[in-house]
Amino acid sequence: MRIFSATIATESNMFSPMPTSLAGYRESVFLRPGEHPEDAPRMCTAPLWVARRRARTEGFTLIEGSCFAASPAGTTVRKDYEWMRDEILAEVRQAMPLDGVLLGLHGAMVADGYDDVEGDVIERVRAIVGPVCTIGVELDLHCHLTVKRVRLSDIVVLYKEFPHTDVAERAEELLSLVLRTIRGQVKPVMSLYDCRQIGSYPTTLPLMRAFVDKLQAMEGKDGVLSISVNHCFPYADVPELGGRILVVMDRDKAWGDALATEIGQEFMAMRGKTLPRFYGVDEGIQVALAAEGMPVVMADPADNAGGGAPSDNTTILRRLIERQVVHAALGPIWDPIAVRLCFDAGAGGEFALRLGGKIGPTSGQPVDARVTVIGLARDAWQSFGPTQVPLGDCAAVRVGGIDIVLISNRTQALGLELFRNVGIEPLAKKLVVVKSTNHFMGNFGPIAKQVIYVESDGPLCRDYRKIPYTRVQRPIWPLDQETTPGLLL
Repeated sequence: MRIFSATIATESNMFSPMPTSLAGYRESVFLRPGEHPEDAPRMCTAPLWVARRRARTEGFTLIEGSCFAASPAGTTVRKDYEWMRDEILAEVRQAMPLDGVLLGLHGAMVADGYDDVEGDVIERVRAIVGPVCTIGVELDLHCHLTVKRVRLSDIVVLYKEFPHTDVAERAEELLSLVLRTIRGQVKPVMSLYDCRQIGSYPTTLPLMRAFVDKLQAMEGKDGVLSISVNHCFPYADVPELGGRILVVMDRDKAWGDALATEIGQEFMAMRGKTLPRFYGVDEGIQVALAAEGMPVVMADPADNAGGGAPSDNTTILRRLIERQVVHAALGPIWDPIAVRLCFDAGAGGEFALRLGGKIGPTSGQPVDARVTVIGLARDAWQSFGPTQVPLGDCAAVRVGGIDIVLISNRTQALGLELFRNVGIEPLAKKLVVVKSTNHFMGNFGPIAKQVIYVESDGPLCRDYRKIPYTRVQRPIWPLDQETTPGLLL
């Protein structure tokens, strides 16, 4: 048995001012065949990593392809996408004949001229391997679950958790289903229900937690192979944006259709009920300072690099400084120039530094302050589940009673290492401000005495009605109150 695996992935914010080029992939994940590290998966590479371990004991040969992934930003440059895609397609041709293909994709990648990158990749792979070869695909739940990619795949599995703490587990599930399909033990059929809604659904909150637990308990019974909830990625202007339900059944398409419809209608009933309370910046600071215990963790989703934001908005930092808040830490601010200047000044150096506020109007005005360099780290990383996420060179500076983490590789706050790399202990702070939507909860949630969400003036607007969509299929909630949900496949 011969199985091929590869990755091409990013999350494309089509309203971002930052184009994604090959340099962004080289900075994050740019691994040629055989170069993937043994220790842990990287962004969207879990299918390859899992298959490498299991091939040794489960009687199949894994042919490793290239893995390309970039941190979320704007649309990928066309020639760069086509170069990466064609590299992987050439590897597929060279690996033939194949019994199976495992693709680690994101699902919300857009390139110039390609609204549905994942559909394009799967279509071209299918043309090479033929109709008999089993194609299994793992996607982020913040994807555009298009009809094209579902039709051309045999099995599609999405992450279930937000934050995405189950990436490796879903890859294990995908591989098991692909192996069972190749061996003739199951015959997967997929049903896709369109809920016609845009939203955010953290699984750390009670309503979604119970929903996901209920669906997961249904898997492995009555022919149900897998159930995925597609949350959607709101910051893209593509026709098939929106929340959808995917049910993978063993042979019984009629039951899959009925189940997808039932689950979809339950998901629709949650509209407007799945988000935590959001405070204004000053109100959030006041609530945090009045809270008992420490640390209080404050999230800034509007400037989340994980959604394609620059992560250099200064609004919250400026108010903390103006209010003379002490025992506080904030990070990350993406500012490679400021990081370099801090390394030039050296640990303990004091100088006048301009930081943040560089990329666009939603970055706010830069902060000019006299800072003390309190920590420096080269080639640092932070943890996200089993994955190590590169931060590049990092510097920590102190302004009054506030410690600020500056990074050179743009990413969101994920692991406690973000602060500890540069000598800041989050547990010793009254207030820890993180630029992240919900992924921070995996590591910061367990240490937080309280978690507060604020709506800053960063670029990731939480009111989706204010996003200037022009191509999204209508009607869709909350842009429209009356919608037309239904089965697509």
